[in-house]
Amino acid sequence: MIDRRPGLVVQPLGTSDIKAAVEFAARHGLLISMQGGGHQIGGLAVADGALLVDMSRLRHVHVDPEARTARVGAGCLLGDIDRECQRHGLAFPTGINSTTGIAGLTLGGGFGWITRKHGMTVDNLLSAEIVTADGEILTISPDRHPDLFWACTGGGGNFGVVSSFEFRLHPVGPEILSGLLVHPLEAGPELLRKYREISTSAPDELTAWTVMRKAPPLPFIPEDWHGREVMIFAVCYCGNMADGEKAVAELRALGNPIADVIGPHPYIGWQGAFDPLLTPGMRNYWKSQDFLDLTEETIGHLLDAARNLPDDQTEIVLPHLGGVMARVSADATAFPQRSAHFTMNLHTRWEDPAKDEACIAWARALSDKVASQSAGSVYVNFMPEDEAGRINGAYGANMDRLRRVKTQYDPGNLFRVNHNIRPETAARAAE
Repeated sequence: MIDRRPGLVVQPLGTSDIKAAVEFAARHGLLISMQGGGHQIGGLAVADGALLVDMSRLRHVHVDPEARTARVGAGCLLGDIDRECQRHGLAFPTGINSTTGIAGLTLGGGFGWITRKHGMTVDNLLSAEIVTADGEILTISPDRHPDLFWACTGGGGNFGVVSSFEFRLHPVGPEILSGLLVHPLEAGPELLRKYREISTSAPDELTAWTVMRKAPPLPFIPEDWHGREVMIFAVCYCGNMADGEKAVAELRALGNPIADVIGPHPYIGWQGAFDPLLTPGMRNYWKSQDFLDLTEETIGHLLDAARNLPDDQTEIVLPHLGGVMARVSADATAFPQRSAHFTMNLHTRWEDPAKDEACIAWARALSDKVASQSAGSVYVNFMPEDEAGRINGAYGANMDRLRRVKTQYDPGNLFRVNHNIRPETAARAAE
């Protein structure tokens, strides 16, 4: 859906190349954009006529197994990192698709299968190297340029071009207990009520997400269910296998599942299990809302929409975030939503351009229907390009501090091809 032509593409081999690109753009008044994994569905990595800094050659990963840290290049995909870290039985929380870029994920906050146990991606960020709007190369951490470091823990690409990140690692894998429970959508009302109870009282090691969609033609789903509406629990337990079997027993006992494929799987395999759902070339339009609770009204709207999906590739994903990530104060990172909550992500995907209007309308309608029941916050990495008005919802009470940091490090708003946080002067003028 994105057809934009940059004026110049730079593929840096190191931080000095990034510095040269930033200084060139600033000197000539060029629009500049950054591309890490190219996973942002709003197309905010590219703009017509802009200087595009393409990080795809910066895919180095260095793991220190004794210190339990990893230094990764800003062009790394999650799969690059998982492969190197799992050689040592280590990992840190990232997303759920191995093709996602680490840079955009981290700068927006980052969460996935082990977030309940080990926090968000930004909770495990130790330091980063960044090129600021004036071409300065800085190493940032809680002790070095702490305000800028804080802004990069969820504030997006507003503050500079990050060339590398350093993360804290945890013992994970090489096998975890994971898999899917597939149910008829007709059982949805009772299943969602039980899911609400189980997820909010689950041990930190257990993560369970709900997915509503039409059943894909997978070999473990009976053929007569292919293409029919289903509710899927995607489950991951990142602790002891025996404890995991006990922890998932309540979920497995619900209803009469069409398929139960929970078992020991390689962590790397589980991290890439959903890659086929985000294949290149599909058309995408996402909408997101956060819920502190799943009310009966919300459940009704979700199920009604799931019965009327606009395309077989479209799905409603409902992760639950809690555990360790919910024990961090709201102002500790730029990512502000630290209450345990459900995050609805409408993965509206389709292939035929003729379906654009219908698919986008479906996503907007459902988002509008549940907005009154939501917490008002939104995960910035799930926002499409046309939601500039929700930027305050993405950052809440942290917005004023983010604007101050933006004003200090990018007063001219050089880095604006993003979900933009404007400098204080520009923000006041707009108001």
